[in-house]
Order: sequence, then structure tokens, then C-alpha cells
Amino acid sequence: MDHQEGSNDIDGMEGAWREIERNGSGLYENEEAGSMREPLLRKRTMNTTSQIAIVGANVCTIESLDYEIVENDLFEQDWRSRKKVQIFQYIVLKWTLALLIGLATGLVGFFNNLAVENIAGFKLLLTSNLMLEHRYFAAFLAYCSTNAILAASAAALCAYVAPAAAGSGIPEVKAYLNGVDAYSILAPSTLFVKIFGSIGGVSAGFVLGKEGPMVHTGACIANLLGQGGSRKYHLTWTWLRYFKNDRDRRDLITCGSAAGVAAAFRAPVGGVLFALEEAASWWRSALLWRTFFTTAVVAVSLRSLIEYCRSGKCGLFGKGGLIMFDVSSSVTTYSTPDLIVIIVLGVIGGVFGALFNYLLDRILRTYSFINEKGAPFKILLTVAISILTSCCSYGLPWLASCTPCPAHLQEQCPTIGRSGNFKNFQCPPGHYNDLASLFLNTNDDAIRNLFSAGTDNEFHMSTLFVFFAAVYCLGLVTYGIAVPSGLFIPVILAGATYGRMVGTLLGPISDLDAGLFALLGAASFLGGTMRMTVSVCVILLELTNDLLLLPLVMLVLLISKTVADSFNKGVYDQIVRMKGLPFMEAHAEPHMRHLVARDVLSGPPVSFSGVEKVGTIVHALRLTGHNGFPVVDEPPFSDAPELVGLVLRSHLLILLKGKRFSKERVKTGVREMLQRFGAFDFAKAGSGKGLKLEDLNILEEEMDMFIDLHPVTNKSPYTVVETMSLAKAAILFRELGLRHLCVVPKTPGTPPIVGILTRHDFMPEHILGLFPHHHSHK
Repeated sequence: MDHQEGSNDIDGMEGAWREIERNGSGLYENEEAGSMREPLLRKRTMNTTSQIAIVGANVCTIESLDYEIVENDLFEQDWRSRKKVQIFQYIVLKWTLALLIGLATGLVGFFNNLAVENIAGFKLLLTSNLMLEHRYFAAFLAYCSTNAILAASAAALCAYVAPAAAGSGIPEVKAYLNGVDAYSILAPSTLFVKIFGSIGGVSAGFVLGKEGPMVHTGACIANLLGQGGSRKYHLTWTWLRYFKNDRDRRDLITCGSAAGVAAAFRAPVGGVLFALEEAASWWRSALLWRTFFTTAVVAVSLRSLIEYCRSGKCGLFGKGGLIMFDVSSSVTTYSTPDLIVIIVLGVIGGVFGALFNYLLDRILRTYSFINEKGAPFKILLTVAISILTSCCSYGLPWLASCTPCPAHLQEQCPTIGRSGNFKNFQCPPGHYNDLASLFLNTNDDAIRNLFSAGTDNEFHMSTLFVFFAAVYCLGLVTYGIAVPSGLFIPVILAGATYGRMVGTLLGPISDLDAGLFALLGAASFLGGTMRMTVSVCVILLELTNDLLLLPLVMLVLLISKTVADSFNKGVYDQIVRMKGLPFMEAHAEPHMRHLVARDVLSGPPVSFSGVEKVGTIVHALRLTGHNGFPVVDEPPFSDAPELVGLVLRSHLLILLKGKRFSKERVKTGVREMLQRFGAFDFAKAGSGKGLKLEDLNILEEEMDMFIDLHPVTNKSPYTVVETMSLAKAAILFRELGLRHLCVVPKTPGTPPIVGILTRHDFMPEHILGLFPHHHSHK
């Protein structure tokens, strides 16, 4: 079992956890699955063992990713031997993969929308036809049972096939791009369940969106292409060997996450900015170009497919296609009273957003106890929420009164047999039910109705209040069930509703349109929950096709984010923390400035000689879960003990499997190593495919032989002096995307390495556990 290095000291724990010596810290190896159900307990906010995380309410092991380039003799020899043709092939493959990711994500996005529009459209059409025949109870049974079947199907897929597919997936993608890998979060099975589970969940009428899952889907597609396919499912491509490293896969997954946003919202620039602002922890200009190219491919492919469907060949697929809300605002100027309304909206959005995040945190912790009981309980919870949602969607419109159809309408009123603003429900001819127009529609169509311009009197204040309360509460209880679910849509729905309410109340002092108020309300709630500003602003502008709204949207986002930040963190940051994923923040915690690097080290590291005995290596690999070992040369190979570099566990396993041993303790050199190994032999395998110690067959007589580690040792690992501020070391660790940071002594004549800092050594809970008095400095 692979582990990420942890660094806690726990005394007297037997059975569930076994303490092992590690490189500069302590490591805990799980021996009993049932004991690992702690990260989501009520009084726990972080997984202090650093070994496990909650993914899809299942406990899994986690490890860090090796984003650092290992500059050893084999790597240097490989680059020297590469011809211009191979370098050109590598560059072309990068852009080809970006193209394929864009095409595949665009196709999946279109397929999702096509399936949802047809499945949900058929369900709503059936319900509407039964109501026209005054068979109201039969209509409810048909509506509720269809929703329950779709929900149960989606939940069963999640619970039994890929638990990691539950939720939005954005926190997991964000953690991966930060350097944290958790089991199966980007696996092919997760991709399959994410696609079909999302279709089932959205079609079932839940108050959730497919936008978050589309980000995860794009990342899964990128991962599948980047690791050369799937060996488990017999889909592999040897020509992708150049990308068998974490750094290139990270870049591809960044492109995939941006493509997911572009496919969900038809917002290519918004997708790039989302990846830059929210998803990626590491960025460079070359990646910006490739991400932009990927989202452009998504936009072009979606437009082509939607044009094809305009002729009516795609069943009930809507004319607008996906969620493009054309808010045709005629207001080009705004006055001081309008800005006052914007400030009010921003403050409301910040307060509601912070409250939403707080309540969601409480609900997810409660759901974790239900989900831990097993797959049947996950499905029962999902079906229960589905029935509750169906009762609200079908029952609450009975509270609304019938409204006469407005005169001089271009569209049909009441709307019969299709989506629209004027649902008939139980009303007589010539009347419509405004609450049914919001509830008995797909979420995309409900947003269109709220955003529609020139409809100041279309929805009653009581209708908007009931819908807001229902969507706000249903959005909270829905996120966390065992289906792929995004938060964008419930947040936009709730925000647009209270935006209209504020617009109605403050209409006398403002000239802005009710649809524009709805858009600004959605922006304020997005800023209050997700704390994204630039990307949300551009996404909303691309959705509405109106650049004149830019200053207003910017202002409302800034205000709502500022207000909400004074209460708690953004929703995705909260979920990353709750799942126990050791996320490295962009800034150092204040208490780190009072400590130096050596303060969090718990002992000398397990190190190897440059030419080491096979038995010593096997013993160290068996007794520890370390992923990096310092290599120290001693006489006669050097005049005094000196740090050669760092060797990875995976490289040691490959060396041992190759059995290039010698009976004498001598350097064999890189030439002999190249006779047995190539650089690609040491490339990182895909998820879960790496070589394990159990796969080796080392004979007893071979244990006393020697092996030269110099050719595979990273000769230039990042090092810091032991007296460096821990805050400075943390920033260096994150910005360089490291897995190991060697700590060297300040005093000459001492051992050449003091210890190794890993991700867990920078976790606030670990540091404050070692130094409780620093709580006062937080």
C-alpha cells in the first residue's frame, strides 16, 4: 500500500495504527479499515494522520504527487540522446492531447445536456398531459416515481461502482492539482459514473447542477489520455510514454478542468480563468495557451453540435441549447440609486453565502454517518431526498394563485407541451401558475425564466419567496447524497430568486430590469459561497452575452466575497478540508513564522549509502512507507560524508526488480545501468499500477549483494537550511510543487542531512499539535 509521508507522534496506539520510523517524521500504516472513519466526525475538521481521506464517503489512502523533475544520470542521458524529431513529437503530442481533451469533453457535455433535456422533458410532458386530463394524483405518482427511479439508479452507480464520483468533484480536482492524489478520484470507473450518474441526478429533478461534475469529468478524460489509457480495461497507448510523469499529467488535468467549465457553461474564457483562479495551484504561460486552445475546441465543437440539433433531430433538446441566458438589457447607464441597490445585493449575497457554507458543513458531517453504513443506506438517503424534492416541486405550486396571461405576448400562454415561462398546471385556459413555471421545469429553464428581461410583473413576491426558501433548503440537503452533484445551479437559482425579490422591493428607486436584478443576485450568491470573482464574472458575462453588465457584476462580486470572507472560507475549501485532503495554502499560517524547519522534524532520516547492500534496502522498504530516501556518500567514495541526493521508492523497486547486483561494493556507473534499463523504465505508471515490494522475488543469497544507487539518485534535490523560517519553507514547498524538501545542517562537521520535510509537516493541525501554545498566535 502506498502512503504519503505523515508526521505525527502518537503513543500507545495498538491494533488500528502501527507507528513506523520515517524520513524526519512519523508514519502511520492502516491495518483495520473500520478504524479509519474519522475525518468527517463532528469534532474533527482535518485528518491528522495524513494517511487517509474521505472520497465519496469512503475512506481511502492518499499520497503526494512527484511534480519535481528527477535530475539523475538516466534522465540526463535520455535528454542528451533525444533527437529533434523526438522533441518535435513531444510538442505535437501535447497540443494533440489538448485537442482530444477539448473534443471529448465537448462531446460529453453535449451528450449530458441532450440526455437530460430528453429524459426530463419526457417526464415533465407526461406529468403535464395527465394534469390536462385532471388526473392530478396520477400525475404526481408518475412524476415522483420517475424521479425516484432515476435517483436510485444514479445512487446505485455511485455506491457500488465508483463512490469517488459522488459530489461535484471540484474539491478533489483542486487537491490533485495541489499535489494530493487519492485513490480512484480520476479513474475510468469514476468517469463512467460521473457521466451517467450526473444525467440521472439532474433528470431526477434534484436541485443540483451538472457543472461541477463536468469539471471532474474533464479532469478524468485528461487523466485517461495522459496516462496512456487504462491497462485494467485493455486500453493503452505506448506512444504516450512521454507523459508518464506527474508534471505533464497535472498540465493535462488543468486543461481538462477548464474544458469542463467551458462545456458546462459554453464559457471558454471563463473556463480558463476558473482553472487559473480556483483549480490550479501552479501555473505558467505555456499552460495558459494550451488551456485556452482546449476551451476554444470545446466551444467550437459544442456550437457545431447545437447547430445540428436546431433542425429538430435531437428530440426534446431545447432550442437555446445548454444554458445560454440571453439577458437583453436595454439599460446602458446606471445612476447612484442603482449602485445602492447593487451594494445591498452584495451584502445579502455575502451573508446568505456564508450561512449556506456553514449549514452545508453541518449537513455533510451528518450525512457521513449515514453513508458509512454502506451502499444500501446511501441509496435510501438519495431516494428519500428525491421524494422530498418531488413533493416540494409538485405540491408547492398548489399554493400559488392562477395569473391571467399578459396581453400582447409573442409566445404561447399558457405553455403546453414544452418548457416556457407560463406553465398551465391546474389553471383554467388563459391563465398560468408562476410557481409551477419555476418548479416544473428543468433547472436550466427555470434560470432562463428568472433571467428573462421585460418580465417585471410575471412572478409574484410570494412566489419568489416560496421558491427561494425551497431551493435554498433543497440545495443544502441534496449536496452530499450519493450522486454527482454540482453547486453552481442551486446557487444561481437561489441567487436569481432573491435578486428578483430585491429588485421588486427596491424597484421604485432603480431603473434596472427585473431580469438584470436576477443576474446580479446570482452573481452575489456565487461570490458569497464560492468566493471566486474573476472567473464567475467572465462566466456570467459569457452566459448573458452582455458586456455592459461588467462593472455591475464586478462590484457585486467583490462586495459579496468581502462580506462572506469575514465569516468563513469558500465552499470548496471547506470540503477539501473536511475530506481530510492535506491541501497546501498559497500563504503560510501566522504560527509558522515563530518556528524554523528543524522544529517539525522528529528524528534523523532513513538514508542509504551511494552503493548499498540489497538487504538493507529491502528491509527499509518493508518497514517504512517512505517515498524518498536521502543518499549519502561516505569514504572511500568521498573524503567526508556528503549528501549525493534523493532516491525515490518507485525507482528503488525497479532497480531491485532488474537485479543488477554486484558482489563487491563498487560503483557500476551509468553505462552498465543503461545496458539493463532505459529512462522510460523509471517513468511513473498510471493510478494504482506501480510496482509493489510484494512483486519482487529477492533470493536469500542476493540480500548480501550490493547495488549502485548513483545513476537513479536525484542529484539536485531542493534543500533548505535547518534554521529557515517554517513559513518561508512552506511557501517554497508549495510554489515549486514539491513532495520532499531536504533539510541540511547549518553547522559544519555534522551529518549532511537533518531530515526531510513533507506535505504533512506543514499541516496546521500537526504543527499546533506539537506546539499547542502557538494557538494564541493564530
